[in-house]
Amino acid sequence: MKAARITNPRVLMVTPETTYLPRGMGKIADYLSAKAGGLADVSAALIAALFEQGADIHVAIPDYRALFNIGLPPPLQRGINTIRNRLPEERMHLAQDRSFFYLNKVYTDYRWENTMIAIAFQREVINNIIPAVQPDLIHCHDWMTGLIPAMARHVGIPCLFTVHNIHTAKSALSAIEDHGIDSAEFWQNLYFEWMPTTYEEIRDFYPVDFLASGIFAAHFVNTVSQTFLMEVVRGRHQFVPPHIRQELANKVEAGCAAGILNAPDPSFNPFRDPYIGFKFGPQNHAVEKRANKRIFQKQLGLIQDDKAPLFFWPSRLDPMQKGCQLLAEILYEVISKYWSQHLQIVFEADSRIPGESLLSGSGHESDFRVRARYLTSTGNRRYGTLWRGTYRDGAQMRVFSVW
Repeated sequence: MKAARITNPRVLMVTPETTYLPRGMGKIADYLSAKAGGLADVSAALIAALFEQGADIHVAIPDYRALFNIGLPPPLQRGINTIRNRLPEERMHLAQDRSFFYLNKVYTDYRWENTMIAIAFQREVINNIIPAVQPDLIHCHDWMTGLIPAMARHVGIPCLFTVHNIHTAKSALSAIEDHGIDSAEFWQNLYFEWMPTTYEEIRDFYPVDFLASGIFAAHFVNTVSQTFLMEVVRGRHQFVPPHIRQELANKVEAGCAAGILNAPDPSFNPFRDPYIGFKFGPQNHAVEKRANKRIFQKQLGLIQDDKAPLFFWPSRLDPMQKGCQLLAEILYEVISKYWSQHLQIVFEADSRIPGESLLSGSGHESDFRVRARYLTSTGNRRYGTLWRGTYRDGAQMRVFSVW
């Protein structure tokens, strides 16, 4: 058994969201899905790929009971079928706490509540899941797992920390401990807003930065692209807090950081995609894509026009998501300018349809359709979709000249 563990290490994936996971989780839904952004797509694809290669992979995720029982749109079935019935039930570990049992989305509208949810999730991982799994490697994703690398370093478990977003949260050490995480043994591995001195002094007054702690304590860190990583380190992006930039720079200097592009889910393939009306390839893409566009327009109640520009925003228009303010600032002007061409803009929406607030009072409500759709930005090139992204995401790494 020991030799097997050496050649096939046990990996614990800790993520606050994922697009798809296997069914068969007892009395809850036959499959699990908790998605707020691209992190969910990347986590799901990585879990499936590792298991496909024979890795001893375990997954820790909050038990979003309300979310897991909500029916998913049909395209999500593509991902579910990829690993359904192939990941044994004992590899799934649901963190238990009432703070996320009844959420209707992964992140709430209140910063303090998101922080408390993150603490509860990490408490369960640290106190229960890690001791039960006994992993050889822990892979943590984003700020909601930022305290775990500090504990992992203390007990000698190598930890990889993936930075998907620059968003972070802060909390006093006393609040973290009062919610059940005993950090007295590993507080030195956490990142404090001010230079810590003694445990007694910092416990109540020195905030812990979750994202910075994850970067600081992890044995290795990766970001969405090497270009983006180096631009952050060189101070090219003003939205990155100085202390986050410095910690990433320290990891780069130590040879413990890299940029890895998010790979598209292999199930996204226009040759065999069961969720598009007409499958296509290089020889027939022009004709079949036009036919698919008309189907898409009909399903969303849009004007069926082959020549109408169609812009898809592969995320919710939610302040928690990157770049939404860029679209919000130009939305009215762009719609008005290209109104005669039947410009169509589609973005994801939950039951609250957060994007509707952007449209109120614009005079375009009657012709602007909002529907919940699903698409991963990493798979768009396989479908011949032109990528329009911000420079900040490392999106320039996904675009190249084809002539």
